[in-house]
Amino acid sequence: MTDEERLRWFEAQAEDAYGRMYDATNASDATARYSDAKEAFYSAIESARRLGQAEVTARLKARLAHVKAVFRSQFG
Repeated sequence: MTDEERLRWFEAQAEDAYGRMYDATNASDATARYSDAKEAFYSAIESARRLGQAEVTARLKARLAHVKAVFRSQFG
């Protein structure tokens, strides 16, 4: 897997976990999916940073901030 592919994989994992957060049947499951999403976003952000992709890094940081805000307002 190339670094670019790894970046895309982490981002896809983050978005998938975020989507599954809404499918959770209880608060514990929602929190676990939120944690999964955060970890995958952190990995994607680090990958983008290592690749020197400042715009992608900024976009991913903004998306993570959005996910955090949604979780806090709807599940927290």
